[in-house]
Amino acid sequence: MSMLILDNQTELKVHKRKLRLIQDSMTKKGLELIVCNNEYIKDLNRQYRGIDEATDVLSFPLIDEIGLNDTIGTIIISADFVIAGAKKYNHRKRDEMALLFIHGLLHLLGYDHETDNGEMRSLERDLINKFELPHSLIVRTEESDEI
Repeated sequence: MSMLILDNQTELKVHKRKLRLIQDSMTKKGLELIVCNNEYIKDLNRQYRGIDEATDVLSFPLIDEIGLNDTIGTIIISADFVIAGAKKYNHRKRDEMALLFIHGLLHLLGYDHETDNGEMRSLERDLINKFELPHSLIVRTEESDEI
């Protein structure tokens, strides 16, 4: 089982069990998950991406050119986006968290939906089905490709 280090800076309950199952299905390496508020993630988004607004998830891969590290990086998820997404799409917060975790982990593994030919969205769809997440999450990821 891979290591999942959780830094939950919010009151949102994080269900690590399902996140670990997802992680173990995708990588044997460990990672850090930070759950924060919109203000915190907005600051990071501005600092590292030059975008002065909050976002749902950020991924920061750990560069390990010589293969000595058992950790692949950090995923940062906004609890505010988790709560709003669950409400908007009428599903559980833990399911919204799982979708954002999948999205962030795929980025850590090198996938990029902005530059690939649909590989990342296809993998997201497969993982949503595999972990029995709501199908509204599949529709949403497909719609975001069309925008």
